[in-house]
Amino acid sequence: MLATIGSAIGLFAATNIDDIVVLTVLFLASSRGKPRPWQIVAGQYLGFITLVVISVIAALGLTIVPEEWVGFLGLIPLGIGIWTLVRGLRRNGDDDDDDEKITAVGLWGVAGITIANGADNISLYTPIFRTSSPGDVVVMIAVFLVLVAVWCAAGRLIGTHKAVTETLERVEHWLVPVVFIGLGLFILIDSGVIVRLVEVLA
Repeated sequence: MLATIGSAIGLFAATNIDDIVVLTVLFLASSRGKPRPWQIVAGQYLGFITLVVISVIAALGLTIVPEEWVGFLGLIPLGIGIWTLVRGLRRNGDDDDDDEKITAVGLWGVAGITIANGADNISLYTPIFRTSSPGDVVVMIAVFLVLVAVWCAAGRLIGTHKAVTETLERVEHWLVPVVFIGLGLFILIDSGVIVRLVEVLA
């Protein structure tokens, strides 16, 4: 049991370390308006549970989405980032409240970003679930769900810390879209989906 818990903690940390950055940015935006903290937490859980379900189904030998096309999920954070950037540029000269300038990413947007950023989760969870006993899989999933709360707490602690918010105050309007655009491009490029798409079209 302890060995399984320890393995689950290490596996979660290895596959979700980049989520800390995303959560920090989201909570930074939340401190200025949107999304709401509950939307971030609920969206993170919804997205992560989806990743776990996909991994379990894949471990049973079924395929929902061909692995070579999973990279297209990178279009979700890319689209949100571009939309937020354009919106921020349009309102750059306004004197409206900051709450309206940050981002309109809500529960489903957070869930989409979490899923899009979870290709590595699926690729690692699937073989481990496949080779583990049902009891161990249940324990690992339980540990994962607890650690999602820890991750959210850490992201909120960093993203709402006075020193952090004061330091990032001057760049927060473009920090959110830049992080999302960068994440989307990384997923699309790293997955090789762009190359495969070009090959198909050619």
